Amino acid sequence: MSTLHPRLDAAAADFIRREHRLLIDGRWVAASSGRLFEVEDPGTGRIIARVAEGVARDIDLAVDAARRAFDGGDWPKLKPADRSRLLLRLADLIERHGDELAQLEVMDNGKPLAVARRGILGTADMVRYMAGWATKFNGEAVPLSMPGEWHAYTVREAVGVVGQIIPWNFPLSMAIWKLAPALAAGCTIVLKPAEQTPLNALRLGELILEAGFPAGVVNIVTGFGAEAGAALAAHPKVDKVAFTGSTQTGKRIVQAALGNLKKVTLELGGKSPVFIFPDADLEAAVPGAANAIFFNSGQVCSAGSRLYVHARVYERVVADLAAYGDRLRLGHGMEEGVDLGPLISRVQMERVRGYIEKGCSDGATLVSQRRLDGGDGFFVAPTVLADTRAEMSVVREEIFGPVLCAMPFDDDDLERLAGLANDSDYGLFAGIWTRDFGMAHKLAKRIRAGSVSVNAHMVNDPALPFGGFKQSGWGRERGREALDIYSELKSVAINLG
Repeated sequence: MSTLHPRLDAAAADFIRREHRLLIDGRWVAASSGRLFEVEDPGTGRIIARVAEGVARDIDLAVDAARRAFDGGDWPKLKPADRSRLLLRLADLIERHGDELAQLEVMDNGKPLAVARRGILGTADMVRYMAGWATKFNGEAVPLSMPGEWHAYTVREAVGVVGQIIPWNFPLSMAIWKLAPALAAGCTIVLKPAEQTPLNALRLGELILEAGFPAGVVNIVTGFGAEAGAALAAHPKVDKVAFTGSTQTGKRIVQAALGNLKKVTLELGGKSPVFIFPDADLEAAVPGAANAIFFNSGQVCSAGSRLYVHARVYERVVADLAAYGDRLRLGHGMEEGVDLGPLISRVQMERVRGYIEKGCSDGATLVSQRRLDGGDGFFVAPTVLADTRAEMSVVREEIFGPVLCAMPFDDDDLERLAGLANDSDYGLFAGIWTRDFGMAHKLAKRIRAGSVSVNAHMVNDPALPFGGFKQSGWGRERGREALDIYSELKSVAINLG
């Protein structure tokens, strides 16, 4: 393995160098295959760790542990307040080890350290928010109109054993988005992190044990999607699977879940539209639209990758966006002053570069993509493509890189503009930049997307539900609604005679 980045603190470096096993039934165990797989630092392309390669047999063991913990043992006996206290303890541990977790995120994913630190704070906030719901997760009394006297009510019960498969773009945040509400609801879990970014999930497992969660409540199996992920999605003893990732993989998850008709929630891809109107505050709209696509090097499901700008300000906005992208500093996430890190892998880098080349060959104008010097890491510079058209692959397909497709519009016909926004297989997010709030409300109502932000991009608050329409997925994460997807609703009717 290569030398680690010299700016790493001792705690993060020591963790990376450890032997990395699977967390099953409260113990760290070797994979049944005996195999390890390699973890790259995307900022250098070098191998930094080797992690246990879990396979179907390990998923069996983890599911059995989760099943025992849900059906018996200490977990079902815990009061809601006890679950809340465990989650609050976990939030404190995440915050206490925030610097270490942020550095592990950089080495795993490549994002700049400052961005990773903000994400860790948001992760702790999410855990605390969900801890509050553990004691407020109730049904209601239901008045019946049948003859006689009745006492009828509903109750919310944990759905059971949950398989959670998380992506590589926000490894710790996505784990917590799924773990925290499931634990608050009383579920037990088998978590399968992305093979590209397993380190923070494993460190989180240590913190979960330190917080005092009973054995088997949270199990973590690292490995590849084709074996470990597929086995988890299809497992007959899993009651629900929650997945975040590509739409193509999400469709395979649905097929795998048919065996026992397990419940499924999916947070999938996006090709999100952003509108800039001529009355918008361009001093805010330009950096807002830039961050919407360049943040995390464009590796964001809600990235604002389709930009529609009114013709009166189109040339100015496109030029300003290109200049903004050119000013961003690319580099290893551990270096000071870095704005953008690398893409996750060489495969992803080549994929994104291929889209840029295809867009240009289809007639798009490359307004901005500065030439990068040779060197290590999987970098793609911020890229602005003008003169794009609706039928181009760069406009229709999710690229998952820092590539913006800009298009002008020349009227304020809301039906036509909504048609532009909705001309996509996806419906995850949309952004609107304008001072005309009446028009913003009307356009937001017409756009088929799970989230719409006005004069902002993606408001990430734990209380605000997040999810998509169409092929962007099923269900909602965050907010009170996140607990609904980890529960079953039971109706009880008692004849009082």
